[in-house]
Amino acid sequence: MHAIGVNTWVWTSPLDDAALAELAPKVAAAGFDCIELPVENLGDWQPGAAARLLAEHGLSASVALVMPPGRELVAADDATVKSTQDYLRAVADIAAEVGSPVIAGPAYSSVGRTWKMSEKDRADCLEQLRDNLSPVAEHARAAGVTVAVEPLNRYETSLLNTVAQTLEALTDLDGCGVAIDVYHQNIEETDIPAAIRAATGRIAHVQVCANDRGTPGTDHLDWPGILAALADAGYTGPLCIESFTAHNASIATAASIWRPLAESQDALAADGLAFLRELQKGG
Repeated sequence: MHAIGVNTWVWTSPLDDAALAELAPKVAAAGFDCIELPVENLGDWQPGAAARLLAEHGLSASVALVMPPGRELVAADDATVKSTQDYLRAVADIAAEVGSPVIAGPAYSSVGRTWKMSEKDRADCLEQLRDNLSPVAEHARAAGVTVAVEPLNRYETSLLNTVAQTLEALTDLDGCGVAIDVYHQNIEETDIPAAIRAATGRIAHVQVCANDRGTPGTDHLDWPGILAALADAGYTGPLCIESFTAHNASIATAASIWRPLAESQDALAADGLAFLRELQKGG
């Protein structure tokens, strides 16, 4: 049975200490096992206080790295690459402090950055990614944390869209795994279970939601097939619901959430949790 988690983006952005103090007991009372904590900016929330709060409520942690404009590991100047590496190393330290085994997200380029590449351009970018992510992965590995690299859909990046592309990018890159987000893979993969099985032994984190970013199970996705593929791939980590609120202007724009995706954000989380629990029981 996978632990079930939920990202605080379901309710708020950016996460801060006050919001986490309100959300942690709510998430625990709803029956979740894990809470996913985005680090939009260093210092938004304090990891020591977060660790104590989560322990108080019996929650494990997962940490999401965030790549807004200006955070780049490819096709960027040296100063930008260095500042991005510094950010990612700091996020790995935060993850270690709150007990998260991963930092997950598109650890290569800012979300929404797209550009046309020739085959040579792409090969050069992948080489840059390996070179620039390697010291971050080494730092994370020393802290007991894996960098889970997330492919995004074609509208949010032009570099890594599929699991296969991500596996290629991570060739010979120790300390890194693949982060699966079924929202993106629903757009990019012709066979989601097959893509998952192709990443056997490399899946470090999984995020789930409906195909429209809403409640898991209220959609057309082959959830039994996805779960079976994760089992075949040897993934035993949490399934974390990642959705977003339409009531926050900045996050609504970033995630293109233009309408409510459920009766309420609380209902999205609770109904998604109930579905995922029943799914794992074979329901």
